[in-house]
Amino acid sequence: MRNANMVLLGKSRNEASNLLLKGELTVSVFGLGKMGLPLALVFASKGAKVYGVDLNENVVEMVNRGENPISFEPGVGELLEKAVKEKRLTAVTDGALASSKSDLIVLLVPVYANAKGIRMELMEKAIDEVSNGIRKGAIVVTETTLPPGTTESFIPKIENVSGLKAGIDFGIAHAPERTMSGRVIKDITESYPKIIGAINEATLEPLIGIYSAINKKGVVPVSSIRVAEAVKVFEGVYRDVNIALANELALISERLGINVNEAIDSANTQPYSHIHRPGAGVGGHCIGVYTWFLIHSFPELSKIMKIARETNDSMPLHMVELTVKALNLVRKPVNGARIIVFGLSYRGGIKETINSPSFPLINEFLKWGANVEVYDPYFSNEEIMSYGFKPFNGNFEGADAVVVVTDHPQFKEVDLRDLKDKMATPIIIDGRYIYATAKGIENFIYASPGIQIRCPKSFQ
Repeated sequence: MRNANMVLLGKSRNEASNLLLKGELTVSVFGLGKMGLPLALVFASKGAKVYGVDLNENVVEMVNRGENPISFEPGVGELLEKAVKEKRLTAVTDGALASSKSDLIVLLVPVYANAKGIRMELMEKAIDEVSNGIRKGAIVVTETTLPPGTTESFIPKIENVSGLKAGIDFGIAHAPERTMSGRVIKDITESYPKIIGAINEATLEPLIGIYSAINKKGVVPVSSIRVAEAVKVFEGVYRDVNIALANELALISERLGINVNEAIDSANTQPYSHIHRPGAGVGGHCIGVYTWFLIHSFPELSKIMKIARETNDSMPLHMVELTVKALNLVRKPVNGARIIVFGLSYRGGIKETINSPSFPLINEFLKWGANVEVYDPYFSNEEIMSYGFKPFNGNFEGADAVVVVTDHPQFKEVDLRDLKDKMATPIIIDGRYIYATAKGIENFIYASPGIQIRCPKSFQ
């Protein structure tokens, strides 16, 4: 039987790994969303007794019934059914209670950021609960991506409330999640090595053992908690700035009359060039968020990053501009035009809208008086209407333009010949280049960021 007073802090990596695999480790995971629930299930699948903590009572009840609240994530349903059946996962709303029973406490609750600031209230509430429940010998790990320096800022609160001393009575570390929607289980277990930065060796060693047991790629230990925090933030900032560069090159390519992707692909044959793809805009929880962590924390030093954010945020409006220009070619005003927007999700193949460029794009069209309909195969009509938008009625008859914001695979199956025959003015503004080389696209008025408007002779 498991020792209720087991101390994880100070264990060797082999001892910690064995505790997990023998079913003698208790883990609390705060946040049962699309990242936290899969992590909780991976721990459970390896033998841990897991408490999943969430403020949403409906989510807690669903999980305890074995019902999957993130059904779009591959592999989660099967692991959840098994974990509940074997009584290895219990969902609760009481974080202090869960912490009091746990050897390892992992925080994966949302932190938000935009131009207005950084919102940490959910993380701060989780820290409050941990502080009131943590027991001697436990280790706290933040996995939520955070502004560098944040994890260490929680230490005084935990020490003052618990009466325990960081590094001596409890451990604290940061091990950023490195996952992507639609493949979270795969990413946790085999895609990338785990980055871990800890307060001391007594904290780092057992964490190396535990995370190595759940991740085939192993662990990359770094010298400090702040370095670990910076790793994930830097990854996101690199992509955000690179995409902004690609978007600027796209705008220049339109002026030059060249295909931006042909130029980028050719440039990237040189091993020192790694230019990303331009497009309709950047969305999601990560790329467009992490940059704000550094902009707000170091405003005087984040000049390139701020310009990158402005550039990427401008791309949905550029898509509107391209559409207006295309409509002008056929003397069709945008006011009253029937525009079908392809995609509500921020990325293809998933059902997720956070920071999606579709929203500013649709709202701008509505300001111009366009009749906008939204088509996204991952959302029901009722769900689309809940966002205040009009769902696509399924009929392209009389449509004036199709505007592609999301690269869902279903959009590639559209028969362009049939589409042309039905539309009033066959215009496609393609923010993801899914029709750039498609058969039949030569019969459409077509444009993408970085590809000048192409107009068939019949419309000239």
